[in-house]
Amino acid sequence: MQPTLDKTQTAKSRTVFELGNGTLEIFDLDPSESVLFELLKDLFENHWEEIVFGILIQGAAWEIKADHKPESVTLHDGYLTVDFGHWHFHICIGENKGSKAHPTDPALKAHRQTSRAELYRQLSESGTPNYWGLRLYNGKDEQQLTIFLPNPFLTPEMQIAKQPDWSRLALWDYLRNRWLGLSGPDPLDRTGLKFQHG
Repeated sequence: MQPTLDKTQTAKSRTVFELGNGTLEIFDLDPSESVLFELLKDLFENHWEEIVFGILIQGAAWEIKADHKPESVTLHDGYLTVDFGHWHFHICIGENKGSKAHPTDPALKAHRQTSRAELYRQLSESGTPNYWGLRLYNGKDEQQLTIFLPNPFLTPEMQIAKQPDWSRLALWDYLRNRWLGLSGPDPLDRTGLKFQHG
């Protein structure tokens, strides 16, 4: 059964300040296994050439760009596996039951599973969006994954662009529509002039 989005609801955002990340406008997503599996499967199977992914925490930034489509994106015992053949990764997005002989401790289940998923955009000091992404956090609020979406202020090679390329917001616009029920581009996304480091 496919997860459905009630298009009659308006997506609400919240604005937070994070030391080291600045001001973020966050759009919370349903962190259920079915929603996250459909979302991540779509991103990694259909948009793998556009995204950069990894973990972004204070003191470490893993920015990985795949050189080919994953061989498979699967779900087993709560764990999403994205397999590129010569390497793969796992993220616990659902209930990790374990086996009959070795069931997963309830506290460990709650720790491992994604409890928070969010689309976000970082806002510059002038209030214009600066970069866009998706983040997942486990039950202890530890980051599991950040997906950096294409940025109009950066080239596909992650270099500063001479002029903004607004076509690079197509994936953000698609995700806003599909997962937040927001149709059409948000004019605010196209108000910045250049990339600004936080």
